[in-house]
Amino acid sequence: MAYLELNNIYKTYGEGEHATEVLSNINLSIEEGEFVAIVGFTGSGKTTLVNLINGLLKPTSGEVLFKGEPVVDTSHDRGVIFQNYSLLPWLTVGQNVYMAVKEAFPKESKAALKKRVDDYVAMVSLSPAINKRPKELSGGMRQRVAVARALAMNPEMIIMDEPLGALDALTRGNLQDEILNIWSKDKRTALLITNDVDEAIYMADRVIPLKPGPNATLGPEFKIDIERPRDKTALNDNPSYKKTRNAIIEYLMDIGAERKSVSKEEYTLPDIAPKSFVA
Repeated sequence: MAYLELNNIYKTYGEGEHATEVLSNINLSIEEGEFVAIVGFTGSGKTTLVNLINGLLKPTSGEVLFKGEPVVDTSHDRGVIFQNYSLLPWLTVGQNVYMAVKEAFPKESKAALKKRVDDYVAMVSLSPAINKRPKELSGGMRQRVAVARALAMNPEMIIMDEPLGALDALTRGNLQDEILNIWSKDKRTALLITNDVDEAIYMADRVIPLKPGPNATLGPEFKIDIERPRDKTALNDNPSYKKTRNAIIEYLMDIGAERKSVSKEEYTLPDIAPKSFVA
């Protein structure tokens, strides 16, 4: 039995002639401890897929199973790092994180909860801003608070909906490594939604493209055969990395061209520009 299963998922918005099928026949199995990345086009339904997995949405048909049980609501067991910040503007950085950990660990002492908050705020390099409110922070800093809040709840599965897209390259790289460090300690299950092919390859065990919608569905998986821990500077010269990256990009470009020729619509490709990793 897989840790997370999506079986024949369809998701439609609207009714009758105004109905739009966003996701079509989505099937996915993720094993316990596995790190999977889904990479896709802008507007392909990635966030809808995340919201189905975390219980914010219900599928039109099909089922989402977590540890063999149907997902019917949100749960602390599935920690979500959203694309937007979702911070409470009247609370400080520390208070935003504290509110989450207090709900996740109701039996812990105030001192233990405060230490947990302090540790995770420090992890995202925001200790000097712990008493500031979101309006006093940059967009990238707000996203770092959201990362700290989700990870501080110690979820059994981490679900990430393009969480690092608003960050500068150095901060993004550091948080990639921090997330991987946390994941590697106990190999908690992780799902990353991203439009960055390099990020997907660097972080995941498997990369699966999401074809553009409407009727978006998952494409073939690409297994990442690169030993962990991975060295960003060495990836540029790694034959397996180059081969996998080229295969994913070729696939994405092919389906993008195919969709454009059929629908005459423009699709924004994932981030596939050549880049070099920095330490």
